[in-house]
Amino acid sequence: MPRAALPIPHSRLPIPLRVHVGYAVPRAGLPAPASFRRWVEAALRGAKRRKGTELAIRIVDTDEGRALNRDYRGKDYATNVLSFPAELPPGVKLPLIGDLAICAPVVLREATEQGKSPRDHWAHLTVHGVLHLLGYDHIEEAEAEAMEALETRVLASLGIGDPYA
Repeated sequence: MPRAALPIPHSRLPIPLRVHVGYAVPRAGLPAPASFRRWVEAALRGAKRRKGTELAIRIVDTDEGRALNRDYRGKDYATNVLSFPAELPPGVKLPLIGDLAICAPVVLREATEQGKSPRDHWAHLTVHGVLHLLGYDHIEEAEAEAMEALETRVLASLGIGDPYA
């Protein structure tokens, strides 16, 4: 006689990936939310992060990018990507890893200056930002080498060449 399936405890249920994308700039020519989700999934897979993560990505203009960089990092210029890891109160267990702010004009300018496909550069900066949310950094040389190697592997899994070559 077949046994009835036992319910899986709620804490062990897989939590789906949720990527919320907001555009504070016109969307024409920018990646779709599905592309950002694909790039986030690749970064999480590459970092061996369990599924069940939530983050928000906001695509900003130069003014907002500059204000965020100035207010949170003390640098008065727009940068390509800013990462804001979630700071949850003790005891609160949520799948939230944080937020990314990606400055569209900076991304497009850098892609042109570096001779890269804009889509590949968007993918790179999304992966880069997600890795920051997971605790990776590039302040120390050894950390930078490890992070860049991981970024390169993740991007290769997406069919994108080494952004540091």
